Amino acid sequence: MQRMLSLLRSCVDDYAMIEAGDRIAVGVSGGKDSLTLLVLLAELRKFYPAPFTLEAFSVHMGLEGMDFSPVAALCDRLEVPFHLIETHIGPVLFEHRREKNPCSLCAKMRRGALSNAITAAGIHKIALGHHRDDAVETFLMSLLYEGRIGCFEPVTYLDRSGVTQIRPMLYLPEQMVAHFAERYDLPVVRNACPADKTTKREETKQLIRDLHDRYPELKTRIFGAMQRYPLPQWEVRLRPRCAQKPEADGTEA
Repeated sequence: MQRMLSLLRSCVDDYAMIEAGDRIAVGVSGGKDSLTLLVLLAELRKFYPAPFTLEAFSVHMGLEGMDFSPVAALCDRLEVPFHLIETHIGPVLFEHRREKNPCSLCAKMRRGALSNAITAAGIHKIALGHHRDDAVETFLMSLLYEGRIGCFEPVTYLDRSGVTQIRPMLYLPEQMVAHFAERYDLPVVRNACPADKTTKREETKQLIRDLHDRYPELKTRIFGAMQRYPLPQWEVRLRPRCAQKPEADGTEA
């Protein structure tokens, strides 16, 4: 917990993600990443010098087998208000439109539902559970599949909605997050999406796995290059310009 909090706080400080008085929505998909983010932010809230509050928001895609009641119970224990957004995104994509490549449209629809819900609640900042591996994979996907150099940003302001997105877990490797979720028995919601594990991101994950044995520092070096380059909005804001070096592939939490 302390190691992960240290990395999370470094990321928050480096990119000025949290200001005093912030109401922060946490997008909780029910996966290990967003649940870990929720727990870590709830712990950070206890001692961070800029006081802030949290509320959790989950989008139900209308697919059978998705049960968010354990997530609601976790939020109750953490003293974080929980909001479940009921949608028909799943049936629209897979029954009515029968999308062959639904991921992009699905993500857009989920983002829209989430943005509408938090702005209706008067919240204009949302924390998302992307970690270091997500950033590296997105960078490589942009290069391999789109022929461009790019990635999502640590802090993103959305003009249309007036919402600021923050990604406090960018210094945490996925393996550490997975170990934390298992060790603390976080209530991961079963992914009922028919397209799960068949995406371009999964192909990219496998490519990185294949390269890892030969280049064990690959992810750390790519992440460092993203900060040094820097990509738009990736240069550290509050510290001297340098690449932050997250734990290479630690598993302890």
